[in-house]
Amino acid sequence: MIADPSPDLLARAAQVRRRAMFLGQLGDGQRRQAVRAMAAGLEQNRAAILAANQADLEAAAAEGLAPALVARLKLDGAKLDGAIAGVRQVAELADPLGRRQLHTELDQGLVLERVTVPLGVLGVIFEARPDAVMQIASLAIRSGNGALLKGGREARGSCAAILTALRQGLAASEVAPEALELLTSREESLGLLKLDGLVDLIIPRGSNELVRFIQDHTRIPVLGHADGICHLFVDRAADLQQALRLALDSKTQYPAACNAIETLLVDGAIAPAFLPLAIDAFAEAGVELRGDAASQTLGVGQGASEADWSTEYSDLILSVKVVADLEAALEHIARYGSRHTDAICTTDVAAADRFLAAVNSAGVYLNCSTRFADGYRYGFGAEVGISTQTLPPRGPVGLEGLVTYRYRLRGEGHIAADYVSGVRQFSHRSLPL
Repeated sequence: MIADPSPDLLARAAQVRRRAMFLGQLGDGQRRQAVRAMAAGLEQNRAAILAANQADLEAAAAEGLAPALVARLKLDGAKLDGAIAGVRQVAELADPLGRRQLHTELDQGLVLERVTVPLGVLGVIFEARPDAVMQIASLAIRSGNGALLKGGREARGSCAAILTALRQGLAASEVAPEALELLTSREESLGLLKLDGLVDLIIPRGSNELVRFIQDHTRIPVLGHADGICHLFVDRAADLQQALRLALDSKTQYPAACNAIETLLVDGAIAPAFLPLAIDAFAEAGVELRGDAASQTLGVGQGASEADWSTEYSDLILSVKVVADLEAALEHIARYGSRHTDAICTTDVAAADRFLAAVNSAGVYLNCSTRFADGYRYGFGAEVGISTQTLPPRGPVGLEGLVTYRYRLRGEGHIAADYVSGVRQFSHRSLPL
């Protein structure tokens, strides 16, 4: 049983909601300038942010934090520079608010519009990943939303330093710094789950256990993904060297990421030529391979269990399976995949088209690394997370995923009774957007 939120948390959440209502009515230029000011605040507090992260890393090392979490926790100068660049890119993105999606004359003088508006208040819970504070905060402000942010305790110092910098930047804009609030305790994160009426969407970023716990314990809509089990299928018509490069990048470029592959599927027709090359390359990269019986006969040293096909390692471990053909690969992905991101390497146009059409994932790729599943790389500036649900938003969620819409109807004294009685008739005439 989760306890009710404390009076302090209720008061802070209510304040964020008030600030968000004002923020959502500001113009494009005002919100754009606010995000630029946030980037300036991060620059001005660069040394304090890096020092706080170093302290968090030292504490994590002393506690024996898992390597995957340490990798996500680390915020060095280059990563901070990239995050600040992402914030600046968000400022320059087109305004997602006030877009007219539908414009219909129902009858003379009775005109219906559907216009994009902010969601309201976002509640974001994430493990490690202090850079998520910058990404989410900038997207929230640019889209006219307030945000309650809760990082993991291992990133407490980093998150606090970042939020201080962001709020310092907002103080120089027309957006109230109190539109962003940082939660610091487990009690507050649990209390957040019961803030229906004050929070409009919860976005979890972290482990399978974290996401499923949140989904099971809140009435607030949840956007996110529990698993990141991504596949690369090497088709019989693949270019071997290209497939090797894609496999290595998809696994080793950042193995802790949710868009790193966890399973390599290899067509049996090409496996004798491809797997010996791959085994040597992965060994040099420090990757532990776990294979099925067929792949073991070709040199994979360790056997894979049934559990391996549905495991997100977030580490330098890769399961390998030899499949009979494309259809067998599709069956495996349908059974074990998490609908995150899956890729095929092939020169066969028909096979490529079949794979792209049949795989029901948020991202389906041809001849490129799964590591491209990222809001920044998609040109969104940043992302609040990746959604694997089939309803939108789906995939990396940027500004477009943080707005909803509102129907506006303007009339001149029109009443429904006139249309029921037949005195008046609907025209339903489309008007220019």
